[in-house]
Amino acid sequence: MKYPEIPLAQSIIQICKAKGLKNIIISPGSRNAPLTIGFSIDPFFNCYSIADERCAAFFALGIAQQKHEPTVLVCTSGSALLNYYPAVAEAFYSQIPLIIISADRPTSKIDIGDGQTIRQRNVFENHSIFNANLVDEASVENDVLIQKAIQKAITKKGPVHINAPFEEPLYNVLDKPTYFPNITEDKPESTLEINFDLYQTIFQNTKKKLVLIGVQNPNVLSEEIIQKLGNDPTVVVMTEITSNVHHPNFVSNIDTLITTFTEEQFLEFQPELLVTLGGMIVSKRIKALLRKYKPKAHWHVDELRAYDTFQVLTNEIKSNSQDFFNSMYEYEKNIESDYSTFVQNIMKSRAIGHEQYIKEIPYSDFMVFEKVWKQLPTNIQLHISNSSAIRYAQLFNTPNEIDVYCNRGTSGIDGSTSTAIGAAVANNKPTVLITGDISFLYDSNALWNNYIPNNFKIIVINNGGGGIFRILPGHNETPVFNTFFETEHCLTAEQLAKMYQFDYNTISNEEELNSRLESFFENKNKTILEIFTPTKINQDILRNYFKAITL
Repeated sequence: MKYPEIPLAQSIIQICKAKGLKNIIISPGSRNAPLTIGFSIDPFFNCYSIADERCAAFFALGIAQQKHEPTVLVCTSGSALLNYYPAVAEAFYSQIPLIIISADRPTSKIDIGDGQTIRQRNVFENHSIFNANLVDEASVENDVLIQKAIQKAITKKGPVHINAPFEEPLYNVLDKPTYFPNITEDKPESTLEINFDLYQTIFQNTKKKLVLIGVQNPNVLSEEIIQKLGNDPTVVVMTEITSNVHHPNFVSNIDTLITTFTEEQFLEFQPELLVTLGGMIVSKRIKALLRKYKPKAHWHVDELRAYDTFQVLTNEIKSNSQDFFNSMYEYEKNIESDYSTFVQNIMKSRAIGHEQYIKEIPYSDFMVFEKVWKQLPTNIQLHISNSSAIRYAQLFNTPNEIDVYCNRGTSGIDGSTSTAIGAAVANNKPTVLITGDISFLYDSNALWNNYIPNNFKIIVINNGGGGIFRILPGHNETPVFNTFFETEHCLTAEQLAKMYQFDYNTISNEEELNSRLESFFENKNKTILEIFTPTKINQDILRNYFKAITL
């Protein structure tokens, strides 16, 4: 086996191997040649070549999301590194471990007019867990920094940056390494014992408790805890599609419930105690409601971080949610409350209105989502892009067997397809991505990828522009709106599908929607299904929905 001649590159590769980091995503370049050679020659590593650094970073994020372990990114010097930033920010807010290793010019070459040089040190400082700025030569100090960065990525669940300066020559190799880093054993971080007694007393004696669950991996909560929460008359559980928990009594369509609340219902719903779990919340309406009708206390349960989303955070409980609820339900205390019943009665009424409404609507985005949701296969992983796609998805019930993901850390449209492909590579389950046309086109380089499995499918809902802006306040049918907000277009995915060797099918009306969905999901090849919908009626159908379901 060959090794890069540069000792610093030898050190980085040997430490990554010793720490069990197997998945390496490499973008082409010259300055990172010592790392590319060392990683790609060693069969221990699974190396992926992704040319577009922005796509590479989201691809890596998708792998780390599924593996629950760090993925390594390797790039050359200069602006290549900056293209990682959108995914770095997403990983930071979504608590996903990434290790960015950037090759750099030696310090003496920075800011003197040398090619492909920028100030790379600490470039991700605002959105990274740790920054390791290595010196030019291999050293014990460098070894310590590299290992500390890796450990931080694992324990703090976020992105770290290792900046490694290399001097030419870059391509020379050796038969044996000349540098052997000092590899230390990782010591588990000490954790504080949490006294749950006070929380337990308050929890057990509170009659109106709202549990709100944001982005969360599947199987975080046990079935026993889910049943206890679902059957507790003092508890209302609100979940989003990205929460990956299910119970008949959970409110899985938050906006459907609260959008048309009367003042009396707002006051009746106002919780005494709010307990939040998981990551970011999609629903703007629940954020606005809880900021106005504030609970007496807000506890956020998370081992690492808490955000004061509702501007009333009182306790940050650094525990995993399973241990927390095990303690809350350590003993049973029967308290009379009609809090859950109040919500369940409204949801039953909303469900009747929902079914009546969807029978009456014309062909539109809303109809497409309703039909797609009824046809979704079970035992898949479902990825959803941001903007209108995730908001429509929130209005429908998703089968328990489907694992749902969306990049809600920063809520950007920029890497949804790349993330979904990375996740499909890391997980053997069939993967379906549902995306809008703008998000799909924006990340079309995601398809420039030699690793896409045949069980990966994309549904592009093409309404000719950024439909989300027609839903938001301020929409006005003007040239400025159409050009600069909606960004209307006449583009399709057809030629992209042909270039990247995807099967390609289209749907343009209700008849085709009813007849072609099933065959799309049964297709054994990687496939893009482009569903063309009207541009100008979707916002009215969505707005009227919330009025119509209020019986």
